[in-house]
Amino acid sequence: SAINFLERLCLTWMFFFMMCVAERTYKQRFLFAKLFSHITSARKARKYEIPHFRLKKVENIKIWLSLRSYLKRRGPQRSVDVVVSSVFLLALSIAFICCAQVLKGHKTFLSAVYNWEFLMWEAALLLFLLRLASLGSETNKKYSNISILLTEQINLYLKMEKKPNKKEQLSLVNNVLKLSTKLLKELDSPFRLYGLTMNPLIYNITRVVILSAVSGVISDLLGFNIRV
Repeated sequence: SAINFLERLCLTWMFFFMMCVAERTYKQRFLFAKLFSHITSARKARKYEIPHFRLKKVENIKIWLSLRSYLKRRGPQRSVDVVVSSVFLLALSIAFICCAQVLKGHKTFLSAVYNWEFLMWEAALLLFLLRLASLGSETNKKYSNISILLTEQINLYLKMEKKPNKKEQLSLVNNVLKLSTKLLKELDSPFRLYGLTMNPLIYNITRVVILSAVSGVISDLLGFNIRV
């Protein structure tokens, strides 16, 4: 019993340590995204002591897009995504087991000790996933903030009225901004769950399996069929 307890304790510590490393990486990504969103604002750039430039030239737009791509790839990617996917699969498996136990006999579900352990693990994993989902969602909002490009387009239109002799050059920059806006909209991955990068297989399993299990539990508890 003592050896079993120590093994479970060590495995639990290793698992939650990996989750803490993943959360730290997500916090760094959010910090990079936050500072990146302040580059085109003179006031915020001065406040955070970061470089500032406006998107009024084609060269500046190229630098802005390159910097965005570099910051999104900075830091560990695959290892963190593997950890998050593993946590999500574990939480999904525990939820499926709990749903199966409830369908088997919801009156005797809480009488088993291992079910209480399952519930504790599920609560801890869900809290962690909610934290990561919040950070990932905020990071995506910073990188996918189209209002920055729209603001620069408005500034270009105003500058065209003041400087009609540079209308052709400013029109070229405006067209590049429009293409950049379309590009950012197309780059959003379809397999994302509140900012968490999901494998397509995991994404489809989540949609089909867990929603079916939850539908069965709700139908069993309420007494009539509900399809989620």
